[in-house]
Amino acid sequence: MADNGVNKGRRRLLLGATTVVGAVGAVGVAVPFVASWQPSARARAAGAPIQADISKLEPGQRMTVEWRGRPVWIVKRTDDMIERTENFDPARLVDPDSQAPQQPDYITGPLRSIRPDISVLIGICTHLGCSPLYRPEPDDVDMTAWPGGYFCPCHGSYFDLSGRVFRNVPAPSNLEVPPYRFETDDIIIVGEDEEAV
Repeated sequence: MADNGVNKGRRRLLLGATTVVGAVGAVGVAVPFVASWQPSARARAAGAPIQADISKLEPGQRMTVEWRGRPVWIVKRTDDMIERTENFDPARLVDPDSQAPQQPDYITGPLRSIRPDISVLIGICTHLGCSPLYRPEPDDVDMTAWPGGYFCPCHGSYFDLSGRVFRNVPAPSNLEVPPYRFETDDIIIVGEDEEAV
């Protein structure tokens, strides 16, 4: 059989090079396609749920994640913080039982949370949209019987550790609790109700 002057080595080289270029091109097309399955920044800003890993959050610490362009505070409360919040004088609060609709229906009680040890709040003051400071300890604010919580220095609003607003301050209502659920003990999905699953 005659090979008619065909260089088989060159043919194999061209075939191999074409295969490699084709594979690189396929990966180049696949990466943006797979990335398009993730919610865009625009979708996240519009309200797509976000995931927060709280596995490294120490008792008493607060972490901040962003949902719908707003800060969401996640605090791992200590037993002492829980006790101070549950036993705080409700007469000093505007809405101690959270009657105003600033939280999902499944968020009840003085702790305003699914789990007693984890608080999830939108970190925007209900007065003029400032971001209050986290002051968790009783001596963090110059106030008689401060239970720990959030202080907005812009206009002087105070909130307890579950985001309930004090009386006689500019803020009219409690801090908002966003919809959220626990996917695992350490993963919180903010922006998705627990009943939705």
